[in-house]
Amino acid sequence: MNLVDSCGWLEYLADRPNAGFFAGPLENQEKLLVPTICITEVFKRVLQQRGEDAALHAAALMQQGNVVDLNSAIAIEAARLGYKHNIPLADGIILATAYMHKAIIWTQDADFKGLRDVKYKEKQ
Repeated sequence: MNLVDSCGWLEYLADRPNAGFFAGPLENQEKLLVPTICITEVFKRVLQQRGEDAALHAAALMQQGNVVDLNSAIAIEAARLGYKHNIPLADGIILATAYMHKAIIWTQDADFKGLRDVKYKEKQ
């Protein structure tokens, strides 16, 4: 399974320099996990930059993957991982979701750099 962090979705949707790095996991929807926190983050950013129609389109595209709702088990593990790795709340939720579903995280967010099961590409 693969999980693309919010920054990867935004890179891909805007066809920025690292879009190709994220294309493979994003286009393999059967093996794509999409935490609801990623939908929130992407929707908000696209809404700010391109308006509600574009944000709704991005959210609809994201929901073609396997959406994972935040539940109490993920929330507790996210708090543990966030504390252990000193990462922000959303990143802890993403990390916990990936670990609990045995998924690889694809990201350009330096908060994940060096963590296990992470494919990291520096932002260009």
